[in-house]
Amino acid sequence: MKDRYQTIIIGAGPAGMAAAMELSKAKKEFGLVEKADRVGGLSKTYTVQEGELIFRTDNGPHRFFSKNPYLYRFIEDLIQDDWIQVRRQTRQYIAGTFLDYPINPSQVIRALGWKMIFKAGWDYLKAVVTYQWLRRPVKNFYEYAISQFGRTLAMFNMINYTEKIWGISTTDLHVDWAKQRITGLNFGSLLKNVVTKWFSSSSSVKVKSLTDVFYYPRHGTGEIYQAIEKRLRANGYDIAVNTQPTKIRHDGKHILSIDLESQGQIQTLTCENLVESIHLTDFVTLLDPLPPPEVLEAARRLRYRSQIHLFVTLNKPSITPDQWIYFPEQKIPFARVSEMRNFSADMSPPGKTSWFIEFFCDETDPVYAMSKQELFALALPSIEACGFFTAADVRETYLFRGQKDYPIYDTHYEENLARVKEYMDRFENLYYIGRPGRFKYTNQDHSLEMGILAARSIIEGRRYDIEAVGSEKEYFEQGQVPVKTS
Repeated sequence: MKDRYQTIIIGAGPAGMAAAMELSKAKKEFGLVEKADRVGGLSKTYTVQEGELIFRTDNGPHRFFSKNPYLYRFIEDLIQDDWIQVRRQTRQYIAGTFLDYPINPSQVIRALGWKMIFKAGWDYLKAVVTYQWLRRPVKNFYEYAISQFGRTLAMFNMINYTEKIWGISTTDLHVDWAKQRITGLNFGSLLKNVVTKWFSSSSSVKVKSLTDVFYYPRHGTGEIYQAIEKRLRANGYDIAVNTQPTKIRHDGKHILSIDLESQGQIQTLTCENLVESIHLTDFVTLLDPLPPPEVLEAARRLRYRSQIHLFVTLNKPSITPDQWIYFPEQKIPFARVSEMRNFSADMSPPGKTSWFIEFFCDETDPVYAMSKQELFALALPSIEACGFFTAADVRETYLFRGQKDYPIYDTHYEENLARVKEYMDRFENLYYIGRPGRFKYTNQDHSLEMGILAARSIIEGRRYDIEAVGSEKEYFEQGQVPVKTS
């Protein structure tokens, strides 16, 4: 790395890589720094080789959908024919039965029986009266879910799984989480979606209420970011992996310099602009001088949820047709699984398949410290009881530990985040982006858009509103899925 750059980008996840790509198109100078040993952030793809067989997995599969047509072109330009369309199939497994995800009312009738359906209908009517007619204010996720579905359906389909993911009561989750993830998704919209599927017709662009079709890179999500890296290196840009910031100096209004550590060596770099997507709570502790105590305390109160992943390669051609299966019940230790070949046949060798198993946890939880053998022993009884596969089908297991994967929107997050952002926004040459950088649970397309807007702000000399990205008040899984023209 040189000692000075016009722009330094810290973090080579989707947001940072998109910023780098957009700056390179304008032939702007920058250096890119990544703590891990490869680019991709939360959208990496791992490749494992077993003899002559190659298996691939994302570190959490990411289907792609967006309302921004530019993002589709952005990715198609990078990976061309490897940008494939996939028809979504996602289900949940409850009480020994597969149900659609999101829930299908006709399946609920069969699963619950008419007695429970009448109870669910009565609960929904009570919710309509309470929250729509009487206008009782909604204070948290729990109340929001009940206001949209009624208590019976909310408990059956949403509250239990949400508490399993976050490890806290839904009464302690901010209503923003519900508004971001399930606004517009309610009992009525589910019924409408069923009817729409019956009468849908083809067109060049369909707005799918629950996104039945998505795009995916043929060799995994990480292919996008590997393609960016390859193009940047070919054009002479500096990319340093296994490198992390240890100090960020400022004068109160501008970022001045950054200390980077790599293999025990410290290098100081100066810059005109800093684009960063590292965790917001970590970033403020690197500042020199440090922020005021009240800002540091607010950052300390912002919490994340982590994950531990078990990747299992199998001597089976297929397990299910699903990309994802959700497991809301607490008695099953994992929350979600993905069969990678159902995203793309190239993710597994012919005649073989794999499962990517996700456990949500805090880093202080015993499960987070488990070895792959211990984690597999924890998961296997549920896997066999559900009839998915047996120990005899397993080729190999691999363990991947995430850190601070998901920002937790607890009931106090808003005030704490506002205090930290108020301080961060005083720096005129700082652009903080991405899910970790903004403490904002957004999708991959939002991270790409944040990076692109940060780059354009630098290129054009005017600030785009990065905070507005991913702030639309509607269900996040709505989007456009255009038909490829090539």
